[in-house]
Amino acid sequence: MRIFNTFATIILLGMMLVSCKQETIQGDYFGEEFKISGEASKTSAPFDEISGKDSLQTQIVGEIKEVCQAKGCWMKVELESSEEVFVRFKDYGFFVPKDAAGKKVVMNGAAFFEEMSVEDQRHYAEDEGASEDELAQITAPKKTLRFEADGVLIASQP
Repeated sequence: MRIFNTFATIILLGMMLVSCKQETIQGDYFGEEFKISGEASKTSAPFDEISGKDSLQTQIVGEIKEVCQAKGCWMKVELESSEEVFVRFKDYGFFVPKDAAGKKVVMNGAAFFEEMSVEDQRHYAEDEGASEDELAQITAPKKTLRFEADGVLIASQP
């Protein structure tokens, strides 16, 4: 009976550890610090819950593809679903390092859709170093996945 109790205890402890395991990422916070939710999304699924001009408070995990090279005031993040999210920072209150491309990021804030004007698209393209020819090709508004982060955690390791 004692052996049975020992095995039962070990199995229960193991199950508890596995079920309680949360993703831990070592890195630096920018903006507000936050606790990573076990429900942080690695895909564009949160955007499926948004209609019209609504937004959704959530956490999203992805890889930083580009950062504004002027100030670090925006970034583009690729999700596991290969979709790209354009991220700005709440109230222009913080910036991220300009060399953060290629690193994993967890973002806390509001997900929403936005139709980006031609003027804004050109502004961001200029920040990326686009040529005059590339800027001239931007002629129509574009619906984009957007995120306004009140805090981000950039992983120390890519």
